[in-house]
Amino acid sequence: MEPSLSIVIPARNEAAGLERLLPALRARHPEAELLVVDDGSTDATRETAQRLGARVISHAYGQGNGAAIKSGARAAAGEELVFMDADGQHDPEDVARLLDTLHQGYDMVVGARDGNSQASLLRGLGNRFYNRLASWMVGRRIADLTSGFRAVRAERFREFLFLLPNGFSYPTTITMSFCRAGYALAFVPIHAHARLGRSHIRPLHDSLRFFIIIFRVGTLYSPLKLFLPVSALFFLLGIGRYVYTYTHYGTFTNMSALLLATSVLIFLIGLISEQITNLVFMQRSK
Repeated sequence: MEPSLSIVIPARNEAAGLERLLPALRARHPEAELLVVDDGSTDATRETAQRLGARVISHAYGQGNGAAIKSGARAAAGEELVFMDADGQHDPEDVARLLDTLHQGYDMVVGARDGNSQASLLRGLGNRFYNRLASWMVGRRIADLTSGFRAVRAERFREFLFLLPNGFSYPTTITMSFCRAGYALAFVPIHAHARLGRSHIRPLHDSLRFFIIIFRVGTLYSPLKLFLPVSALFFLLGIGRYVYTYTHYGTFTNMSALLLATSVLIFLIGLISEQITNLVFMQRSK
């Protein structure tokens, strides 16, 4: 009989973390499938996971956290999936809390880190900015956009595998995708501990990637959320330019015409994008 729960753990050079995490998970969830995705580790990650009874999938080289998540999601046998890090940040006791909430009728439950869980003040401020921006894009409150600790129904999660990037921004994409697709999403407060070892995140590079992905996913599901404000901005600039030049010189300039025409074009592009999005949803619902 296949397990109903699979706990997927992406790991790259996390042998020390797995020594603590896997026995704790096995003690609390003896029937669950423990699936470690070894993302090109150069230490004893694979051997440690196998020794502790986990099923291991290995990448020949490091492809990224998102790639490990996708490999684990495809291979997992459970109908419910829990994703968590191997570096000691996530408490095994919180798995049951996420699953309890999932069983209340939600499609995905995210472990939302409290203010004391941020690695630094700068990262904490950055995460708040991302949360607010994403909340505006999808039209509902996002408590923690970048948390990698979550429980989800496997069937729902696999619908969006083609959208997930290979890097560290997979939580951003999947959270916004679930919101825009209308799936039930909940956030459970958790405390994340300091990680063991060195982080693989590159703050500047990955922060820019998070920002781009928020807009990419947002425009995929609600293009007018982005195009309409930009169109309105160009329209106001065009009207403002026209009022200024007409008041001072009594003319309608080429710049005013360009700004107004740009406003109309951006709006039409957004409208076409919205129609394409509707067609995509129609195809998915068949």
